[in-house]
Parts: sequence; structure tokens; C-alpha cells
Amino acid sequence: MDFEIPSSIRDKLAELDQFIESEIKPLEQQNDNIRFFDHRREWARTDFENDGQPRPEWEALLAEMRRRADAAGHLRFGLPRSLGGQGGSNLAMAVIREHLAAKGLGLHNDLQNESSIVGNFPFAIMMDRFGTPAQKEQFLEASLTGKARVGFGLTEPDHGSDATWLETTGVRDGDGWVLNGAKRFNSGLHNATHDMVFARTSGEPGDARGITCFLVPVDAPGFKVEFMWWTFNMPTDHPEVSLTDVRIGDDTIFGEEGRGLEVAQTFVHENRIRQAASGVGAAQFCIDQSVEYAKQRKVFGKPLWTNQAIQFPLAELQTECEMVRNLVYKTAWQLDREHHMDVTDKVSMCNYRANRLVCNAADQAIQVHGGIGYTRHKPFEHIYRHHRRYRITEGSEEIQIRRVAGILFGRGAKR
Repeated sequence: MDFEIPSSIRDKLAELDQFIESEIKPLEQQNDNIRFFDHRREWARTDFENDGQPRPEWEALLAEMRRRADAAGHLRFGLPRSLGGQGGSNLAMAVIREHLAAKGLGLHNDLQNESSIVGNFPFAIMMDRFGTPAQKEQFLEASLTGKARVGFGLTEPDHGSDATWLETTGVRDGDGWVLNGAKRFNSGLHNATHDMVFARTSGEPGDARGITCFLVPVDAPGFKVEFMWWTFNMPTDHPEVSLTDVRIGDDTIFGEEGRGLEVAQTFVHENRIRQAASGVGAAQFCIDQSVEYAKQRKVFGKPLWTNQAIQFPLAELQTECEMVRNLVYKTAWQLDREHHMDVTDKVSMCNYRANRLVCNAADQAIQVHGGIGYTRHKPFEHIYRHHRRYRITEGSEEIQIRRVAGILFGRGAKR
């Protein structure tokens, strides 16, 4: 077995490092942009007087970062060549995501906004696979450049992981549809032009078939953002949405009628493995920072690291980090070679263990650093707040564990 990272990926990491130093770090330092990353970050990013939404200056900085990364040929690295990408493999994306996250907070890779110099574009993948020619013309390139922004409306007030029990309905009316219902944590809607709304159009509650995805203009009559949910990690782009007799045409159907969940689940394995890789990278950052601090800090006349109470937790975290990293790499490598459903249990293992790992590592880093670790002058609280959500969103860890158990006992979803 060969565990060597391919030279092409190592070369890409070096290229990215050079780009960060020459283009992104200087931008990060301009005009006090560092305020978005130092102890002022939550306040600099969040417009608390505008329902906690992101400040325009923050999003403008992210847009400029993406523009530069796209011009340098990095942003679309993981996309197919037909979309201007380089067809980056799952293994390459996992290694890159870990590498960038291990650098800590910075404009190069701020996962609070799913923002990175090497982008992750689930909507573009969905559109490429399921969009009509007209939809692709309207949305594909525009979504990559930011001219079109599409929210994701699946979760409801009474339904989260139980997506087959949606209460939002779509009823055919002449040559179009009428939507009624509500959505919660409707991601990305604070500046969206359209929203992916999943609604039951046929079948019974609990049926996987019968749910249709619609691309709904946010200015459609009856589509209303009721309020923004203020979350553990601010700013927020997660509103509560109501749909009251929203009339839309057949041309807004995204994918096949009644098969909307196939759209929602597109790219889920690739997305989760990249998310896991980012968790490993952020965990390694927390461990490395803690080790360095423990070497420098003196307590009771001796270096902090000489205490086993400091050594042992960090040694255990380092051990788990190494194990999860190797599972992530192996699973990403398998995703490049096998049908994604053949490794679905491995993806779930990576996802929930990496999410736990980074939360534990951030918590331990706070403890090692003591009072200073608890302040916002250190990045650990931010890392914890960001990654804590992944133990709930995009398939809670209970859902991930249930998938592993289902396959273990012959009741799972493998092909």
C-alpha cells in the first residue's frame, strides 16, 4: 500500500501557500481588514442593528478574495473542467481543505461562511447534474461569480433530519404551482436572489418520492422572511421563511418532479468528506497551538508541558487526529474509485468523528491556554462555535451513526 500524497497534490499545496502569502495576506492586512479575524471578528462581521446579518464590508472582502482566487485558477479547482475547474479529486480536496484549515483563522479559508480560496460549490454541482438548459444558462456561471445567489430551504419548523415528512406543499394550478408552508434555518437567504424550496407535491408523509424542488424567486408575492435566527456563531444568514400562496411556473422545477430529495442529496458524500477534512485541520491547529503555548508558559517554576495533566489530553487528541486523518484520506481515495454509496458508512464515520474531534480539540486548547484561551483574542472559541454546528447540520451525528449501524447490521443504504 502506498500512503504517499501524490506529488501533484503536494505541488498544489505549495502553489496555494505562495498565493496566500503574495495575494491574500496583504489583502487581509489592508484597511484594517484584520478586524474581521482578530478579537473584533464577531462585531466586525455582524450588523447587529440589521437582525444580525453579515455586514456588507465583510461580504465585499470575501467577494474580493474569491475574485482573486478565481483569477489565479484556484477557486474552481474541485469543479469539473466543463465548469472552468480542474477536476480536482476527492483526495486532493480533502488534503487541501485540511491543509488550509490547519493554518488557523484567515481570509484564505473562513469556514464560517464556507469561504475558501479553493471553493466548494454544491449548488453548481446540483445545477450541472439536474438543471434544464435554461436554468444552467441563468444560474451556473452566475452562481460561481456571485451574480446569482440561491438559498437552501429544506428544514422546517417541525422537521429537520426527517426530511420525508415535510409539511410544505406544492399544488398544481393550471400551468404552474402554488406553494404553502414554512422553512427554518433557510441557509444563505440574507442576500439570495432565489431559494431552493422543497415541497411535497404527491405521495404520503414519509415517502421519499413525491417531494419536488422549486427555484423560487425571493421577490415572489407570498414569499416572506419572517425573522433571522441568531445563532451560536454570528453573523446569521438563517431566516425563518413563510410561503403563502406563492405562485410559480413549471420552469422553476429543479430536477424531476417528485424526486427533489435526489437533488438535496447530490454531492452529500463529497461535501461531508471535505467537511471532515476541515475538522481535522482545525483540530490539528488547536493541538499545535496548545503544544507551543505549553512549551513557553511557565507555572510554579517549570514549563507547563511537564505536567501530565497537560501532556495526556493533547497526546490523546493527537492520536485521534492521526487516526481520523488517515480514515478521511482513505475514504476520499475510495470515493474517487468506487460508487459513493459503497463507502457511505465510511463517509459517515469520518464526518461525525471529525466533528467531535475538532470540538474537543478547541475545548482542550481553551483549557490549556487558561484565561487567555477563554478570550476572543485567541481563535479557539470561534473554531468551537463554528464546528459545533456540524454535529447537527447536514446530517446530525446521530443520523451518521445510525447509517453506520444500519450497514453494520445489514439494514443500511449500500447499493
